[in-house]
Amino acid sequence: MRKNGPTGVETLPQTLINVPGAPDDCRGRLVERARLEWRCGDGGDPAALAQEFLTGHGVAVADLGRPARHHADGACGAALYLSAAAGALLAGGAPGAATPVPALPDLVVVVYDHADRHGGRPAPGTGRHRPADLRRAAAPDAVPGPATAARRPDPAAPRWWLGAWRESWTPGQHADAVEAVRAAIGLGDVYQVNLVGHAAAPYAGDPLPALARLGALPGARYGGTLAGLDWAIGCASPETLVEVDGGRLVTRPIKGTRPATAAGRRELLASAKERAEHVMIVDLERNDLARVARIGSVRVDELFAVRRWCDLWQAESTVSAAVGDGLGLADLLRAVCPGGSVTGAPKLAALNRIAALEPVGRGASMGAFGWVGSGRIDLGLTIRTAAADVDRLHVWAGGGITWGSDPAAEVAEAAAKAAPVRGLLAAG
Repeated sequence: MRKNGPTGVETLPQTLINVPGAPDDCRGRLVERARLEWRCGDGGDPAALAQEFLTGHGVAVADLGRPARHHADGACGAALYLSAAAGALLAGGAPGAATPVPALPDLVVVVYDHADRHGGRPAPGTGRHRPADLRRAAAPDAVPGPATAARRPDPAAPRWWLGAWRESWTPGQHADAVEAVRAAIGLGDVYQVNLVGHAAAPYAGDPLPALARLGALPGARYGGTLAGLDWAIGCASPETLVEVDGGRLVTRPIKGTRPATAAGRRELLASAKERAEHVMIVDLERNDLARVARIGSVRVDELFAVRRWCDLWQAESTVSAAVGDGLGLADLLRAVCPGGSVTGAPKLAALNRIAALEPVGRGASMGAFGWVGSGRIDLGLTIRTAAADVDRLHVWAGGGITWGSDPAAEVAEAAAKAAPVRGLLAAG
């Protein structure tokens, strides 16, 4: 376990905190107080560590049903990121393949103070850390690879270059994995499994502006960034993993995708396959919430609502419940992580199938990322999410596989989900 204070931040300018779910009134005046970073290899329970760390810094998360207020003279709250690998650990699932971004921790908790507590400037040992290795200028001789449309940056503009994407599996291998899931469904081992692919591309320049641009994508309810030593993540997710406010739990699973055309909307609404897949995940999410909710309080507020994200229609439902007595953050994370819409059903069996089929780990994707404050939690599911290490950008995309899945269509759907993210990252 690591408890890191940011390095050399006293000399950094105060910057906008761009974490999903942070209070709007506070975004321009937040500075980092303390940071926890943890990796699966460190041992221990990441949910318990997160709750202990936050409680120790004055963020009330031990009893989420107890009324709590946001105090201007205390910690504002915290950014929280939990990887899919950490979620699988909490659920007791197989660990899966190694992450392609080993610099990225599996748990990050960053506690923020209000800058005006310290006369309008960060106090010693606080602030936003932008590591030097993630601020490099583009090499003068950097040129695009043959398979990318990126152009050499204008010398007068901030330099940014993104090379060609390299997939972790071929379309044929992806299709074979879909068939393997269909075979497992035929045997009764699983009902649905979410398969995720990965791609990486070399870059030169500062990746943080590129990652921050993802938050401007239409429907990016959880648009935001987080950075540390040799890593950064950017999110454009539309999906709520879990929200806690006013004594209620809310999750909004998304499952079902079509092109954002009039015909695509009609097709999604009429698809028996997509509706059956969606309802299966809604039932799974109802089950997850019931583990930590007041008995008999779980309800489906909205079912199969079709909404737009960039150039896609997607089906979303809203499931809510009353917070159970004595529920703390640790038990909440254990109940909902990893999200059912990116694992499958039954969840544990799906996790074991994912570990056997996906060639690389899910890294920054399919985890949790958002804000935790006293009396309020808002965590998005890290779909439509990218990560940077010191020399590569990484993206992930996939979809849920059922008995009725067509392998070629699943491959095309994953590509359609990744395209807006890749396009915005390449923009210079």
